[in-house]
Amino acid sequence: MRGRLRRAYESGRESVRSRREESDAAPEGVRVASPVSPGPVASPSAMVVGAEPPAAMHNSTVSRDDTEVPHALRIAAAWCWRLIVIGIVTWALLKIIGTISIVIIPLTVALLLSALLAPAVGWLLKARFPRSLATGVVLVGGLAAVIGTLTLVVNEFIQGVPELSEKSSQGVRQIQDWLKTGPLHLSDSQLDRYIDEAQSWINGNTERFTSGALSTAATLAEVLTGTVLVLFATFFFLRDGTNIWRFLVRLLPVAARWKVDDAGRASWATLGAYVRATVLVAFIDAVGIGIFLVVFDIPFAFPLAALVFLGAFIPIVGAFLSGVVAVLVALVDSGPVTALIILGVVIGVQQVEGHVLQPLIMGRAVAIHPLAVIIGIAAGVVLAGIAGALVAVPLIAVLNTAVRRLAARTVPDTPPDAVVVASQAP
Repeated sequence: MRGRLRRAYESGRESVRSRREESDAAPEGVRVASPVSPGPVASPSAMVVGAEPPAAMHNSTVSRDDTEVPHALRIAAAWCWRLIVIGIVTWALLKIIGTISIVIIPLTVALLLSALLAPAVGWLLKARFPRSLATGVVLVGGLAAVIGTLTLVVNEFIQGVPELSEKSSQGVRQIQDWLKTGPLHLSDSQLDRYIDEAQSWINGNTERFTSGALSTAATLAEVLTGTVLVLFATFFFLRDGTNIWRFLVRLLPVAARWKVDDAGRASWATLGAYVRATVLVAFIDAVGIGIFLVVFDIPFAFPLAALVFLGAFIPIVGAFLSGVVAVLVALVDSGPVTALIILGVVIGVQQVEGHVLQPLIMGRAVAIHPLAVIIGIAAGVVLAGIAGALVAVPLIAVLNTAVRRLAARTVPDTPPDAVVVASQAP
């Protein structure tokens, strides 16, 4: 009898233990009957009446608290904090660039010059010139061309200043006569009072002009330092540009090297095409306006043509401002009729440039919307003055090409010097 009771007790314990193991192994929400909690066993598909079903969690949530927030609000919040991080990083980059702008701007100008002169270096390398010699010849030749052009411009300007000053005085007297006899009918006393007020204003702002001159001297020192940096950087970019780019690419993760290398080479091709096309368009503008200035015997024809050439590097705005200077000189020298003719010539040349030359020469590879051009130039002027206006548009063109190549899902071409190692199939 005692043995039977012991066996019954042991079998009961085994059944309780097995029921507990089944309860632990059952899915969540399903209760298994046991001697402790008696009742029938619920099937996995059974629905409990009177109990709220558990809230379904979205894939974008990490806790049940997030399910109480609308999905659209969670997405908006995610966008907001990411945009805030991007804005902070952009602001920090702009502060850093503004702090070291004396280095950044010369390096950017050196990149533009390198993109312009790189084909000439390539031609000399094909003629079996050593790389250092080819780079030195191209750089010295370009520097000699710039210095020679500036010398001609300064000499002609110095020779024509006395004549232009005399004609400017005559123009001022004509304006005074018109103010007297014209619709305003100003008297001599009123004119003298206005002139005295202008002189007193100039005398009162002498200190400001003097401080401006001192800042101009400091700016001149910065310009000289930047010029030296531009020359050195251009030389090494032309000679060792490929090696420098490969070194920068090797700093990236292996999986991103080919994609970044492809985007960088495409951006460099875009920059070269943009700079060469801009130089050609600027040369055509300068020649077109210069011919009409010579035909109408306008003084400073060559300096004004050079100014038009330089102004064309700032799209839309630069050509207009340089054309206004030419119109003002024509107004002082030859009167309003000739000035109106020169104005028509300037507007006509700009229309031909915008609708024929730029689409034909630049093509769609570097085509940028005019609104992006205007915004870029305005931002460049605010951040870095004239130099910022010069580099704003090519920077936008390069970033446009780089972003498009990085966002493309095509596999970039294999570099010609790459070694591909393939394993045999088992």
